[in-house]
Amino acid sequence: MSKYSIGVDIGTTSTKAVLFTESGESVHQATIEYPLLTPVPKVAVQDPDEIVEAVVTAIKRVAEEQILEQNELSVISFSSAMHSIIVVDKEGQPLTPSITWADQRSEPYAKALKSTNGQSIYEKTGTPIHPMSPLSKLIWLREEESAVFEQAYKFVGIKEYVFYRLFDRYVIDYSVASATGLFNMFTLDWDSEALETAGISSGKLSEIVPTTEIFKGVNKQLAERMGIDPKIPVVIGANDGCLANLGVNAIDKGTVAVTIGTSGAIRTVVDEPVTDPDGRIFCYALTDQHWVIGGPVNNGGMILRWLRDELCVKEIDESKETGIEAYDLITEKAATIRPGSNGLLFHPYLSGERAPSWNANARGSFYGLALHHKREHMMRAVLEGINLNLYMVMKALEDIIGRPAKIHATGGFAQSEVWRQMLADIFNQEVHIPQTVESACLGASVLGRFAVGELKSLSAIEDLVKTETINKPEVEAVSIYEELIPIYSRLSRIFEQEYDAISDFQTKYK
Repeated sequence: MSKYSIGVDIGTTSTKAVLFTESGESVHQATIEYPLLTPVPKVAVQDPDEIVEAVVTAIKRVAEEQILEQNELSVISFSSAMHSIIVVDKEGQPLTPSITWADQRSEPYAKALKSTNGQSIYEKTGTPIHPMSPLSKLIWLREEESAVFEQAYKFVGIKEYVFYRLFDRYVIDYSVASATGLFNMFTLDWDSEALETAGISSGKLSEIVPTTEIFKGVNKQLAERMGIDPKIPVVIGANDGCLANLGVNAIDKGTVAVTIGTSGAIRTVVDEPVTDPDGRIFCYALTDQHWVIGGPVNNGGMILRWLRDELCVKEIDESKETGIEAYDLITEKAATIRPGSNGLLFHPYLSGERAPSWNANARGSFYGLALHHKREHMMRAVLEGINLNLYMVMKALEDIIGRPAKIHATGGFAQSEVWRQMLADIFNQEVHIPQTVESACLGASVLGRFAVGELKSLSAIEDLVKTETINKPEVEAVSIYEELIPIYSRLSRIFEQEYDAISDFQTKYK
């Protein structure tokens, strides 16, 4: 009898569910979108109940009735975005929205923490000190939202909230926990120094469980709405970054995954926790035997969306007339400009930045703009800027692991030939593109099947992921970028000196 699995990825702008065969082929997939609410600068929140509804709807849309009737669905497993925090009361009702990784209101407290015991906490937790982390958010809540802070029964992330609704338990997996800034990587428990710094006890947090923990007994009402048997095993899974690495078969030593979706990251797997003396990289758990290190960037697909909406109205109109996706029109026009955009550089820090600078006040810029530049130059410069920033993250990672043996690229950007070639040219390495684009969902599926005993090890992913495309660096483009990269890097350091000032100015006159 064939067996199927469902991988669910609770993302920043949507929840995706994919039904997979035993051979890793996608049978059905569903994407349910929801807004990231940014009413004023530094705020980035979501409605947690809207996300629960998205999870229910996505699973319902891919759960095939015939497969369910024949008991061929073996497991549902979860991936989730990191760093969110929701304050809930004793009845499980949210007292706050889901405060996402992109929320920057805790920036002053993260900055202060860096100057005190932040490095000590980072070295034990693997989470860089930054407003994204729940540790920083807890300090901000304690200091500026004290009434809500005092009412809290629990502080939970979005996956914890979903599992509470599904199973009436507050649980958090090693992987999501290791991205909170509160989880000790070496004891696999909440860290006492981090808890004291946040001003909470471990009782205010969820029960920690392995990423392979199996749950049964889905809430009957929700199970009925999803069209599934409440007894189907549900595996808690891991965070989206770690599972994206698994889903593109980037778990071998020296293999690096580059993922660009709404945000982005560069990651590789090591067999024990490791941190960076300069605090530039994260270290998160996939399992207690697999640790993912790397650097996340805030500015990926959301920058392309900004480019489309603010600078490419003409392409939006063309898209309506021709039926061609506006993003495809933008990348086609960017491809008409030679590498280097004729000396136009774009630093893509429109929403602050995490790696490599970890500066929430970082701001974007076009540099080198001259009369000979057209909109097409700006389009290409934006794409190049996203890739050049990723290259800076890669250089930090190379200080720890050396030059990678192989690069796998995934995420929405990986569907663009222009972006893939640009990545290969800037990194001066071959870029391998796996057949499965929804890598976090596949990673969740594989981890779930491993948890229920269908797969003997996570290395079984090698048989499920096939390389679809390989982009090789082009000599002329590589030469141009080798000249441009040092300029980009020096400018980054120069601009760094003024980010606080321009951020303060923007806040003053918002």
